[in-house]
Amino acid sequence: MPVCQYFDENCPSRSLFDNIADKWSMMVLSVLDAGPMRFNGIKRHLGGVTQKALTQCLRRLERNGLISRRVIETSPIGVEYTITPLGCSLLGPFQALHAWTMEHLDAVERARQAFDGRDAA
Repeated sequence: MPVCQYFDENCPSRSLFDNIADKWSMMVLSVLDAGPMRFNGIKRHLGGVTQKALTQCLRRLERNGLISRRVIETSPIGVEYTITPLGCSLLGPFQALHAWTMEHLDAVERARQAFDGRDAA
């Protein structure tokens, strides 16, 4: 598949990419890879995520078919989230991106420091 050199504003891939490439989506899918989890369980694994941001993320992932939501008839009623096979298909690319991040973190930090030093001068 050739690398895209032009990104048309009406291309549906742009919207999907925006939905799956944000930091919370990648982390939520990675957390759910361990198995079904309730909202607060997911939240405990994601330091710094707000309730609103996590709720919006879970809705986007569910809408895109990457997770499923199951209501548990308990008192109080609970909700459990599970990664779908489609969502699992993203784990390989996410793991590769995470590996790249860890491998190049030092180089990126040096580039940031050089950039910031250039602006300060």
